[in-house]
This record gives sequence, C-alpha cells and structure tokens, in this order.
Amino acid sequence: MPKKMTTVYFCNECGYESSKWMGQCPACKQWNTFVEETVSKQDAKKAGSLRAKSALNSEVVTLSEVTVGEDEKILTDIGELDRVLGGGIVPGSLVLVGGDPGIGKSTLLLQVCHKLSAKNIDVLYVSGEESKVQIKLRADRIGKFSDKMSLLCETNLETIEDIIKQRKPGMVVIDSIQTMYSENVSSAPGSVSQVRETTAVLLQLAKGLGISIFIVGHVTKDGAVAGPRVLEHMVDTVLYFEGERHAAYRVLRGVKNRFGSTDEIGVFEMHSEGLLEVKNPSEYMLDGRPEGASGCIVTCSMEGTRPLLFEIQALVCRTNFGLPRRQAGGTDYNRVNLLMAVLEKRCGLKMGDCDAYVNITGGMKISEPAIDLGIVLSVVSSFRNKAINQKTVAFGEVGLSGEVRSVSMAKQRVAEAAKLGFEICIVPASCVNECRKVKGIEVIGVTNVEEAIDRVS
Repeated sequence: MPKKMTTVYFCNECGYESSKWMGQCPACKQWNTFVEETVSKQDAKKAGSLRAKSALNSEVVTLSEVTVGEDEKILTDIGELDRVLGGGIVPGSLVLVGGDPGIGKSTLLLQVCHKLSAKNIDVLYVSGEESKVQIKLRADRIGKFSDKMSLLCETNLETIEDIIKQRKPGMVVIDSIQTMYSENVSSAPGSVSQVRETTAVLLQLAKGLGISIFIVGHVTKDGAVAGPRVLEHMVDTVLYFEGERHAAYRVLRGVKNRFGSTDEIGVFEMHSEGLLEVKNPSEYMLDGRPEGASGCIVTCSMEGTRPLLFEIQALVCRTNFGLPRRQAGGTDYNRVNLLMAVLEKRCGLKMGDCDAYVNITGGMKISEPAIDLGIVLSVVSSFRNKAINQKTVAFGEVGLSGEVRSVSMAKQRVAEAAKLGFEICIVPASCVNECRKVKGIEVIGVTNVEEAIDRVS
C-alpha cells in the first residue's frame, strides 16, 4: 500500500505545526516563520505505536531510590570548557554546540575526544560533513590519539543508533545535526521534522544508555542555532562559540545549562595546533593598550564567578552633518545614548552636536550595567581630550539622576584589578567598606557622576 503523503507547515522558531500557512505563529507570535513540509501519515502512526510500547516498558521508581555519586561529572581537562559546563560532562547529558562556520566547533570537540580517549574512555565521532581523511588531517595537528577514539562517517540516523547501541561508548559527537536524517521522516535533512526527530532519538539514547552526546549545530545569519527553537528546549546544555572568524580569540558561552550556571564563559585562542586556553582573560584583553590616549579607561565585568577586566574606548568629535552619529561596539547602543543624555542633563556637557563612538576592545559583548561608569568616564575623557591615568579602574551602575549605584561582587573586581597591577579603583560609595579589605590598591568611592569625573580630572 503506498504511503499517503500530506503537506503540513512548521514554525521554524518553536516547531508549532499547522495544516495551513499563517503569517504569524500563534504559539511564539513570530512573523513569517512557517515552512512547508511533506510527511507520511503511516510514519506518524508507526512512531505513535513505538512510543506506546516504550511507555509499557518504562519503570517507575521513587525519588529516594535514585542515587547520585559525588564524582559523577567527567572532567575534560580543558579548564575553560569544564567551567562553562559547570564542572565537567554529566553522563547521559545532551549538549548542543552552536557557532559560525569555521569558528572552531569541530576542533574543540575533537580536542575533547583527544582528552577523554587518553583517559581510557571510548569515544565515537560521527561526521556527516567530512571524510575520515579530513578528520585525520585535523586530528594530527592536535596530537596523537589512542585506540579508544573511533570515527564514523554516516548520516543515516538508524545506522548510527544501531552502532551506538552495539558499542556503547562513553561519549558521542554528532557533527552536525543538520546533516542527519531518519528514514521514518520523508522530509529533507536539516528540515524542522528531521532535526526534531533526530534530536529526540539522540535524547533517548543519551538518557537510556547514560552516554554523553555532543551535537554540533549550524547558526543562522542572526546568530541563532538553525532549525526549530524546540531543539534548544530538548537538550540539557546549549553552548555558543563566539568571536571573529579571522581573529585569534574565541569565547565559549553557555546560554542554557541544567547542571550549572549560564553566566560563565571560556576564552580560547586559536593556534595551528588547535584551541589553547586563555587562563587569564583580563591580561589578554588589556594587551597592547595605548599610552597617554584620551577616551580610554579600564573597567570590570563579572562573567559568572570570574571578574573580567577590559578596556573601553570612546571617540567624541564635532559632527559634520545635521544629525550626530552614535555607534557602539560590544555594548548596547541605546545604553550609550542614555548615558550621554545623563551627562548633558546632570553635568552640563553639551554633546548634542557631537559624533560619539564607543567600543569594547577584544571583541567582547558586555551588557552588565556595572560598565556604565567606565563608559561615562571614557566619553568625558575624549570630549575634553584629556587622558585618564592608565593605572585606574572604574566600575558602577549609573542611574538617570546621575547617581552611581552599587554592583555585586565588588571585592572580587577590585582584587582582580590589584592582581594586574592597577593602583586606583573608582567604585560606588556603597561598596567602599567591602573593597577596602583588598590590599595594594587605593579604593575611591563616588556617589554620582560629577564626583567621579572630578576624581579622574
């Protein structure tokens, strides 16, 4: 009997299914996200019967019967990755790694395979994009692999599933999810149905066999993982690999983590032999600072439990056009406009006819309000063309009335500045008592923007 095909529409953002095309998705309220796909009704019935059988074989246990070992997580010996994962790889977890093409996703996971195979852990690397020879050439740059490392160049999900069940490795890498396809779904690889079905099967394998599975995902032009948004909801951890493709640095950021914090970041540097950890990102970000230049100041932001020092640069000059131009790199453009309005209103600095450019060096993207004071002081320094002492660090949130508000973990920020040789730290007045416990650095408390400007003048 021939399969009966039908046409359905899926939302690319949330995976909502509809029998007809709609301009706006009723589930996630996004516009123009529906794509057309053909599915087989027989396949849907078959999948439903399989789920019913699986439910009959499931075992119900009480919470008190479940035991958790203290050393449950597996360390990869890549400190920056272990930090972002929350202390290592959790057995049975499903991790999604996304990033731009050529950013280093496959290289990072190949290095993880190298570390784990050296620990006598069976690793299976499944590639749907590269041949075995291509993977071998890339692996030779990283180092010598043990016999615990296995390769499989395959895109058929059923074949991959059978091999995983037979070999039962400790870790599996799927590169990439968009190239995998299931015979039970009639649509093309990379479609909403295929990605959702493939991820569901891998999720069952990970939880049922206790295997850690890493999935590589492509990203769209907006920087989000390609495919339905439900993909990110199904996995345990979502990691984004950021950075300029032609620059040396890479930033690994967790945007979802069921086993740890999502505020941590890992910093890597690309070399010919692979990705190397940057154990002191602050020192790396401050390398090559200009001497005696106006519009430059160092500030501090917290990325999870790690204080990160970086330089903010501002350039303010008279505009040649009727409408001044404002541009921000690495921070919120609207926040820069708001802070410049505070300077005009509370400090009497007339910058309405000035172009303003603000940039966070090192390619970092920071949204924490604690960098407000650094932005304000760099803009004023450039506007007055007067350099700030290079040994000065400033942080604090600036309110609309010009007050400098307290920030969290101020002591850790000051300690990081003292460790790198800075001599003066301008902080909110409410944080002074806590920060003065740090030795080797002068702590200056300020209550408003005008007072902070006077201190650096």
